[in-house]
Amino acid sequence: MTNFIDLRSDTVTKPSPEMRRAMAEAEVGDDVFGEDPTVNRLQDSVAALLGKPSALFVPTGVMANQLALKTQTQPGDEVIVEQASHIFNYETAAPTVLSNVQLYPVRGVRGILRAADIAPAVRSSAYYMPRTSLVCLENTHNMAGGTVYPIDELKQTYTFAKAIGLKLHLDGARLWNAWVASGIHPREYAQYFDTVSVCFSKGLGAPIGSALVGSEELITKARKYRKLFGGGMRQAGIIAAGALFALENNVERLREDHEKATLFAKAVASTPGIKVDLEGVHTNIVIINVEQMGKSPADILALLRANQILLTDAGYGSVRAVMHMDVSLRDVHHAAATFQSLLS
Repeated sequence: MTNFIDLRSDTVTKPSPEMRRAMAEAEVGDDVFGEDPTVNRLQDSVAALLGKPSALFVPTGVMANQLALKTQTQPGDEVIVEQASHIFNYETAAPTVLSNVQLYPVRGVRGILRAADIAPAVRSSAYYMPRTSLVCLENTHNMAGGTVYPIDELKQTYTFAKAIGLKLHLDGARLWNAWVASGIHPREYAQYFDTVSVCFSKGLGAPIGSALVGSEELITKARKYRKLFGGGMRQAGIIAAGALFALENNVERLREDHEKATLFAKAVASTPGIKVDLEGVHTNIVIINVEQMGKSPADILALLRANQILLTDAGYGSVRAVMHMDVSLRDVHHAAATFQSLLS
């Protein structure tokens, strides 16, 4: 992808020389035996940061989310999710395959589900109904454009869910972005959830890795299912060192990505026929509605690609641009100007 400006995702970043050095020099052991000191240090750090008793390092965010579902549901249960959530749309129907549960998608506003939205979706106790056991929320919300969950809404959802015995999971793949954008510490968000997943390979720039946090009991169960899902790793300290470096060095710089996203969103929003919800650009993601352009998203993506700008299809007549550490402010200006000139 030489000379391309790649705005497809914040997962396309390459590890820095300093991160590579930390990985090369990592102290390692056998993590299946719980003996990798770097993995253990990462898990302890993440658990402390999110205020939970325990954490588990896993290869991917999908695995972290699916372990949360597996440990907190029974076959035949139902899980409430937001309609555009990652768990519902982009995890290959894993809840059905791995946990034998069905998902109940509820439409939110900018990806936000309020207690009043969730309440009608909770099943009655009638024997012919599935049992509602878990609610999954997403912060930041990817396909809503990186929106940050209002903490007051989480408090109300927590109070409602606990009053009727529901578990809560947070897909916090970009929780670090929410932290930087809102100033609210991840521990404050995490206190309202039984489990939280976080990712190191998106905005933080690590090449691989996510984590699941929760109680000792849940994480002990998750460790067993991680093995069952094929996620037991041996000298995993090499990759955990990249995640640890990212966590210790790359959180605050996410602010730069948020600024790039705002700049890009404002620039492309001035293009005739383009719609961007500027008030919904909270972090590093920009969703651009192109329905009025007279071209399909696929056509627009192809046109941009021919001019060395890479975006992705966001569904619903939209395309998506994601800012990250491997695109400069100059790149963003150029991408926005190219977008405007090609589509005006």
